[in-house]
Amino acid sequence: MVDQQTQGQGRRHILLHPSDNTATALADLQKGEILPLASGKGNSSITLTESIPFAHKFATTFIPQAGEVRKYGELIGEASQDIHPGGLVHIHNLVSQRSRGQGR
Repeated sequence: MVDQQTQGQGRRHILLHPSDNTATALADLQKGEILPLASGKGNSSITLTESIPFAHKFATTFIPQAGEVRKYGELIGEASQDIHPGGLVHIHNLVSQRSRGQGR
């Protein structure tokens, strides 16, 4: 599944797999922006709670501290703190599997 959303400005983000709980910004996205999401559970939307730079991830669902962070249909790490929908997912709240010596 690939969810490539448009809002008259070209693709704004991409959700690569139905099991992913993160999407990737294909442009600089602004706090408060409302983005449509399609998933295996149907269509919905998400409001960004902070600005998301180009090529960075944002949470599409609530990810609790120590919860799995998924992208590409794969486990990429663990949340080091609660991450709310529409929030940036980056090194400040993600412990990468790769940095633990896993996923090689």
